[in-house]
Amino acid sequence: MADTTGSGSASCLERLKSYVKTQKGFILAAEILVSLIIIICYAASVYGGYSALAICEMIFSIVFFGIFMMELDKQILVINWVWTDLFRAGIGAVLYIITSLINFVGGAGDGARIAGAVFGLIAGLIFAYDTYTIFLQVKSNRQHSATPTGERNRFFFMHSKCALGFISYVQFSLTSDFFFF
Repeated sequence: MADTTGSGSASCLERLKSYVKTQKGFILAAEILVSLIIIICYAASVYGGYSALAICEMIFSIVFFGIFMMELDKQILVINWVWTDLFRAGIGAVLYIITSLINFVGGAGDGARIAGAVFGLIAGLIFAYDTYTIFLQVKSNRQHSATPTGERNRFFFMHSKCALGFISYVQFSLTSDFFFF
């Protein structure tokens, strides 16, 4: 029978509170909140079709927030979560900036559309900052996991000897009297 004391929900609530206090958790929470504001602005606008981007980015942010909060990224190792998050944030930044500029220029007379465009530019900046922080994380991980120079040179030397051996074999095969024509 299921335990109904609520200890699991308190643990989840504590994880939520502690994760929002981290830099990544705060950025993801800001992305979710701004995307919700953009959805509300575009829903009040005459042209509500631009809300699809905000809905998709909010759902993606909620999914990544849940994955990182529950530390599922350390359990599901099939996906490289850092690179996936980098692509999500980078694509989100570019698309938010493009759609916001389109709405800002073409939204004359529609205050909700212009407000959505302004919040879209803010969301684009938040997503761009998220992309930057993830890029710094990728860059620092790459520097820590790089092969030492001696091993890299030994690897190159071994493979270059194999390549030279193959090339000399091909030259010998072509110049020998193998064919009787």
